[in-house]
Amino acid sequence: MILALMLLLSGNPIAAFDAAARRVPADVPAERLEELDALAAEIAAGRNEVVFICTHNSRRSHLAQLWAQAAAFHCGLNDVRTFSGGTEVTAFNPRAIASLERMGWQVSTAEPDAKNPRRFLSAEGVPVQACWSKRYDDAANPQKDFIAVLTCTEADGACPVVFGAAARISLPFVDPKRADGTPDEAAVYDARSSAIAAEMLYVMQRAAALRAKP
Repeated sequence: MILALMLLLSGNPIAAFDAAARRVPADVPAERLEELDALAAEIAAGRNEVVFICTHNSRRSHLAQLWAQAAAFHCGLNDVRTFSGGTEVTAFNPRAIASLERMGWQVSTAEPDAKNPRRFLSAEGVPVQACWSKRYDDAANPQKDFIAVLTCTEADGACPVVFGAAARISLPFVDPKRADGTPDEAAVYDARSSAIAAEMLYVMQRAAALRAKP
């Protein structure tokens, strides 16, 4: 609750994760840091479309898409665009949406009675993002020369090759689904969302620094 209050008071929600982003090199295993640095290097080199992929495109891939987009704009990488998709189609999970709302995102819904409604999310400094569950190769996503980021081990195994991707990076996040329906649900979702936000801010800060080098 304290973190959520800090985020709401800060305006731009990604700004609250600056200190956590600086700790990422010390907080994550060396192998994971290599993947984060690889993503930053691809973005710095000019690949400006990133598709986050998980099995159902319901939780982790959406969280990564949104926090990465917020981080990109926060770091002045205004050409970077982020997307998400799955190997299956389900729906953007309401628990993940609720966590984002607690952290300062504004959410509206088109066709709220649909099984897979489009959600429109915005935050200070971030243009409106349309989010719904879709396959990673959906027409709404880039079809070639994008960076594919696999956010779950199942999708990583199911997609040894992501057709059209110029780079493929394995970056699985722990699934908050394990806490669904428990007293710890909100805390677990907020912790996962916060961890993703910190890593995405680290990536974009590093990409911006690499681009700035002569």
